[in-house]
Amino acid sequence: MKLTLTEFVSLDGVCQSPGAPDEDTTDGFTQGGWFVPHMDAGFVDQAAQWLAQADGLLLGRRTYEAFARDWPQITDPDDPFTALMNSLPKYVASQTLAEGTWNPTTVLSGDVAARVAQLKARPGRELQIHGSARLAGSLLAAGLIDELRLVVAPVVLGRGRRLFPAGGAPAGLRLADSKATGGGLAILVYENAGIPAYATYTGASDVG
Repeated sequence: MKLTLTEFVSLDGVCQSPGAPDEDTTDGFTQGGWFVPHMDAGFVDQAAQWLAQADGLLLGRRTYEAFARDWPQITDPDDPFTALMNSLPKYVASQTLAEGTWNPTTVLSGDVAARVAQLKARPGRELQIHGSARLAGSLLAAGLIDELRLVVAPVVLGRGRRLFPAGGAPAGLRLADSKATGGGLAILVYENAGIPAYATYTGASDVG
């Protein structure tokens, strides 16, 4: 299976608590819900297309517990995500969680990168990470994420958990697609390109 990451980020890279004020208040974060005002039909259509490609969801413990609490409560029959989110196989990376409550769930403990590599080797379409920034960072460093889908909101938050914190492992990426929505979201799709390339600019002839 192809491993993809979908992440909502601010212009300054914050990914914490995009969906609601009380979603994640860790470290006193008070600006939750910053992504919601920019959602529009173009974003919903793109996100629904991505989710329709999933054969499984891979989540960190914090994101899993928030999703397990919230998604089963959504009863809108026209919501394009609810049925799939609740029915897809869920894999949660955790060294402390004994079992899941949002079925079907499998807990991945021990060497999570190795367990994820085993999942990727299975036949199927996509294993999708949603949110779960710490898990995503470790799997990107391990070279396991094939595609990053970043949805950038036009807001600067100044503080909060960042998708790419200082000290993270370098990674080269290749832009595969980009578009903007009417609500001002920039949708950027990157493919993993391995180790970053480096060079010295000596003049216009260096530009390909």
